[in-house]
Amino acid sequence: MNLIMIRHGQSYVNLKDWEGGNTDEPLTELGQRQAAALAAWMPKHIPQIDVLYCSTMMRARETAEPLSAAYDMHLICDDRLREVGNNRLDHIAWPSDNLPEYSDFWGSERPFSSITPEREMGESLMHFRVRVGNFIEELIDRHREQTIVTVCHGGVIETTFDHVFNVGPWRRCEVWSHNTGITRFELVEHPTRETWRLHYHSRTEHLVGVTR
Repeated sequence: MNLIMIRHGQSYVNLKDWEGGNTDEPLTELGQRQAAALAAWMPKHIPQIDVLYCSTMMRARETAEPLSAAYDMHLICDDRLREVGNNRLDHIAWPSDNLPEYSDFWGSERPFSSITPEREMGESLMHFRVRVGNFIEELIDRHREQTIVTVCHGGVIETTFDHVFNVGPWRRCEVWSHNTGITRFELVEHPTRETWRLHYHSRTEHLVGVTR
């Protein structure tokens, strides 16, 4: 199985001067150009995919929709691909018009504590890792011989690294992804070697010429 993970394009919540808190925002104009460049580049370099998933958050959907058109493929939206803190601890998504605010500590600093403590049933980093891990394991069951593309968030990609690298609760290295950066994992079906193979992380050559 080939698993291709793509972070969404630039959204308003990614801007350094954003003061609107944790809200479900669309792509900026730059983010829209990034998504268009991604959709123009990918079919030429990855001509065959079998399934296209995306987070249900606006910035991911707006990034995935041009890909869906480019591949003429149905887009499957899945709440498990939402960014950390935007689901409850039972993995149900918070309403997009009423998202909780993050705590003042980083999730990996206190991985078993809610990162949205002002909201009852807020998820911790460990709850987040469970929902992402469940999604990945379900992909293996459903799409073992296929190429899957997921358009999601930086935290989802980072947590996938935790899952496939078998990282313990206290992470010691952050994994950062560029907006529309492309990461490729492969599930290796071999009894005497590693289960996963990382081919590349956060490729952005499709953004050459895409400026502010």
